[in-house]
Amino acid sequence: MAVQKITKGTEVTLKVDGWLDTQASPELEKAVSELESNVESLVLDLEKLEYISSAGLRQIVAAHKKMNGKLTLRNVQPDIMSVLSMAGFDKRLHIEA
Repeated sequence: MAVQKITKGTEVTLKVDGWLDTQASPELEKAVSELESNVESLVLDLEKLEYISSAGLRQIVAAHKKMNGKLTLRNVQPDIMSVLSMAGFDKRLHIEA
């Protein structure tokens, strides 16, 4: 998995590429934990995310908590959206498919 960080003012976009599973989730955790204190909103661009496990879902929840709800999931592919929906995330998170 690869995470690319793009900063635009007080908004940070993290582009997640590959598999977000037990082995890769620490990389996303690190990227989120290293966000500067002036970041007001976080976007996870999941356009190139191929797979997400429960460990990946936990990292999304952790990011949501860290950002006090100012988290957007963007470019969510149908297979990933299916997992998010099964977990009930589609009702709790701001998702732009």
